[in-house]
Amino acid sequence: MIIVGLTGGIASGKSTVSTRLKEYHHLTIVDADKIARDIVQPGEPAYNDIVSYFGPKISNLVLEGGSLNRTALGKHVFEDKSELHVLNGFTHPRVRKAMFWGVVKAYFSLQRAVVLDVPLLFESKLDRFCGINICVLCDSKTQLSRLQARNPDLSLEDCKNRIANQMSNEERIKRADIILDNNSSLEELYLKLDKTVNNIVPSYIKTVLQLVIFPYGILCGISSYLFKTNRQAQS
Repeated sequence: MIIVGLTGGIASGKSTVSTRLKEYHHLTIVDADKIARDIVQPGEPAYNDIVSYFGPKISNLVLEGGSLNRTALGKHVFEDKSELHVLNGFTHPRVRKAMFWGVVKAYFSLQRAVVLDVPLLFESKLDRFCGINICVLCDSKTQLSRLQARNPDLSLEDCKNRIANQMSNEERIKRADIILDNNSSLEELYLKLDKTVNNIVPSYIKTVLQLVIFPYGILCGISSYLFKTNRQAQS
């Protein structure tokens, strides 16, 4: 089984690619954003940590019914990187744990590939555990336009702050194995993606070998990790 890292800047089209991989190619998706939403539901440990820390600072943090006001929380943390670091400390370890078990489940289900859909794939260093890392990119003007259309509740300044707080496209290009340019039509994006999937997803025979001959699977994983780590050290 190959672990595929999928990332991209906000409003770049990553979710469109993820949906295609799931619905058309029937690949298992471990979605970090979905997990992140699940772990901050009322009563969850991360929810309690967030309310305890940010509640006194954000007057409208908790909505009627108890759920978090994600817009207000996002506005607060994207204006102050130290606060964003605190929020990530509450959520990232729990997200990583859930993602790990998602990969384990896919492995023992004889899936040929599992996709880690992670906005902060490189920042969190999860790319080191992936055999292939795919990055969806578009130019900054298109990205800003798509973000404003997708989130009309955000001001222009808020949109720019969210983009600025992420890794630059130049840095993503250095770290990614495959770049999917999403500046053109949806049809062209799908053509590039489908070709990529056909090239990287292993055969069922190789997948079975990795499970049956367990050391072989472990060796493949270690080799991939060491290669990624060495490449990043040299860049």
